[in-house]
Amino acid sequence: MVKVIVDEQALLALCAERFVACGVADEDAASTARVLVLAEMMGIATHGVGRVATYCTRLQGGGVKAAAEPVVKRVAPALLHVDGDNGLGPAVAMRALAAVMETARETGIAAAFLHHSNHFGAAAPYCLIAAESGLATVLMSNSTPLMAPTGGAEPSVGNNPIGFGFPGPDELPLVIDFSMSAVARSRIRDAARRGEAIPEGWAIDAGGQPLTDAATAMKGMLLPMGGHKGYGLAIAIDMLAGVLSGAAFLSQVPDLEREPAARQNLGQAFIAINAAKLMTPGELADRTTKFMDMIGRTRSADPAHPVRFPGSRAMANLKQARRDGVRVDRDTLEVLRRR
Repeated sequence: MVKVIVDEQALLALCAERFVACGVADEDAASTARVLVLAEMMGIATHGVGRVATYCTRLQGGGVKAAAEPVVKRVAPALLHVDGDNGLGPAVAMRALAAVMETARETGIAAAFLHHSNHFGAAAPYCLIAAESGLATVLMSNSTPLMAPTGGAEPSVGNNPIGFGFPGPDELPLVIDFSMSAVARSRIRDAARRGEAIPEGWAIDAGGQPLTDAATAMKGMLLPMGGHKGYGLAIAIDMLAGVLSGAAFLSQVPDLEREPAARQNLGQAFIAINAAKLMTPGELADRTTKFMDMIGRTRSADPAHPVRFPGSRAMANLKQARRDGVRVDRDTLEVLRRR
């Protein structure tokens, strides 16, 4: 995979142009581009600018509404309900994020529940945006069922992502983003491409038997991380993001590989906390620094691999990309540049 360096602003403009060409309003095109480019800068390429082509296919096929007009309703002093109008997931999410952040600045803590949304990319960019504005966040989304529940032999649970963001010292927020499967499906796909085996515990077949052949595993089901614990977390996320929001949930969410033009009606839940209501920014920075130092001083099992803080690699990638430009797969960039 050959990487090329692209200026951040040029990449943002290129991505936004593709969405505008599909009929998306300038503001929503720009916000979607921002989410995808931030993911790319953080090293989350699976949810980066490579998603532009996928989103455009959905827009052109009618699965996503290009001229969507999301509506944010404040149904209680610190509670928002967002109807995404089947718009681009990142555009809907960015509107919700702005609203929940504004509300949290007033009330101290606020929550937004989204329905009629779509795939919103990675959680990390939203957590980063909020954290850089001084707010802590918990963000989650439900998704198409790809995982078998503990003891199950069919995919009935989504690999539902959750993200956490906290303001950090020296403009380095703490961002933690993960989904519920034992391993990302992209790792199985990469192993299949290389003809390598995968460990037991990553995937099972239709009979519930463990798979080690990566190509076969791509046709099977993912397993939750930590067994029943990951399964329980996935259920909790779908209750919050799917059931409480009024969105589709579990097997109601269509499989886009089989139904690319289907409306997903995905659900998301955002919680924002105004940390400034709890302590001054300086106090929070000092406490966070101490917290991170305590983790960093943990004796490592292998001296060649010191203990890392969750999300530290993404933050290092982001810092480098802001300084040197964004590293993008050359083939992905060529696809973006096609008209």
